[in-house]
Amino acid sequence: MKEILYFSAVWCGPCRNFKPIMESVSNSIPVRFINVDENPQLSAQYNVRSVPMLVFLKDGQEADKTIGVLTESQVKEKWNLL
Repeated sequence: MKEILYFSAVWCGPCRNFKPIMESVSNSIPVRFINVDENPQLSAQYNVRSVPMLVFLKDGQEADKTIGVLTESQVKEKWNLL
């Protein structure tokens, strides 16, 4: 099973720009939207130091990680490489 964890914060400008892209991606790919301020333990577990951050999981294990805003096609390309 594959999944994307999308770490963001309400006070983060780039996160606000990236959220619509990730909402669109979530129509075809499983995405969990995680607010770092509301989920500090999960954020610490994945060593989130900057947002927005995507953690790509494959079979429950971290397979890839990106920091910053990507295009929808970049997200899908990384997904397809898992």
